[in-house]
Amino acid sequence: MLVACAIAAATGFGGVSQALAAGGHDHGSNAPALKLNAGGKWQTDAPLREGMVKIRANVEPKLDAIHAGRLTATQYEAMGKAVEEQLAYIVGNCKLAPEADAVLHGVIAEMSDGAEVVGGKKAVDDRSKGVVHIVNALNNYGQYFDHPGWKPVKAGH
Repeated sequence: MLVACAIAAATGFGGVSQALAAGGHDHGSNAPALKLNAGGKWQTDAPLREGMVKIRANVEPKLDAIHAGRLTATQYEAMGKAVEEQLAYIVGNCKLAPEADAVLHGVIAEMSDGAEVVGGKKAVDDRSKGVVHIVNALNNYGQYFDHPGWKPVKAGH
């Protein structure tokens, strides 16, 4: 199991970013660079694919309502909690090669930050800003990881 994943699982998900930092990974302004695997996408495993599909299924159908300003605080909180639960599942069950793990940390860090904003754990004037981070992370995941059938998430219009 990945060292950072084990640390995050042992400390609870409330601070995945902090747990990853404790494992020697700083996800603040120095988040790991997203890069391809010698020009190809990184391999995934079933827990990673399952968690990402569930995060997408929770967020994507709500994008039009978010764009229109119709999502309530309660709905944002539920979305943040659902994303955090799936990230905890991924962190607790992922088993990737160290190089793929390092790239995944960047995706997870951005998604975790977005979930904290959406869920109301970070004070902001607009929770939809957290959704932008989640969608960016989902799209980065699809760009850098081999997930058959994955397509970019389109923002609401």
